[in-house]
Amino acid sequence: MSAPSPTTQADEAAQLVAAETLYRLAAALFGYPLAETQQALESGRLREALTPAWQTLTGEPWPELPASPDLTALELGYMSTFVQGRRGKPRVPLVASAYHDLLSGQTPGSFLLNVQAFYRHFDLQAAQGDEGHADEPDHLVAMLEFGALLCHLEHQALLAGRDTAPYQRAQRDFIARYLEPLLTTIQARFHAERVSGLDPTLAHLIEVLPRWASNQQAALASRVGPCPPPRGAEERSELDSGPMWG
Repeated sequence: MSAPSPTTQADEAAQLVAAETLYRLAAALFGYPLAETQQALESGRLREALTPAWQTLTGEPWPELPASPDLTALELGYMSTFVQGRRGKPRVPLVASAYHDLLSGQTPGSFLLNVQAFYRHFDLQAAQGDEGHADEPDHLVAMLEFGALLCHLEHQALLAGRDTAPYQRAQRDFIARYLEPLLTTIQARFHAERVSGLDPTLAHLIEVLPRWASNQQAALASRVGPCPPPRGAEERSELDSGPMWG
């Protein structure tokens, strides 16, 4: 499920555009369902945008999947999977700090600070005023949007002839420490909960994104070196550690 490594600047640019597209479309789908989302699924516009990106990144076509019958069904499937559950807790949380094993011995506060360190390094802050959990830095939507930003910044640097390694290292580390573990954990919980009713495209993303993220991280590590070990749980946040990838 991995496409050949880029060999020219044009190939590299195409890979970056495709990865940014995948990140952005996945972020839109894992956000709370909107009428526009349902329309894009029903009309096939979403698949039309996703197919060339997935083909570029993996060498495989994106499957033809049925859309939810209507917006109500899309919302119900989303809510019953990611928002509601037993004792008021989601069956499949999209927030990393909801999974104890992902904290790696850190307090939830320290974990969030370390996630925010990545965003702040690139002058990002969580959006204000929106409903739901998507504003939380460890929400899957926020992480996917950050991945899209890193691809966009790397693409700009590539076209301008600047060093792209800082963005590659940042994406390598972010995937290894936060995004890929969260995607893998969501996939495992989704299987354990035997969830039904979720939109088929969302369900398929849950199945394929962990492996893609792992391959993406491995490809980046082959170019800029392996991800360094994280700081121990008892040590200070990476927010205080100075420049991270420059």
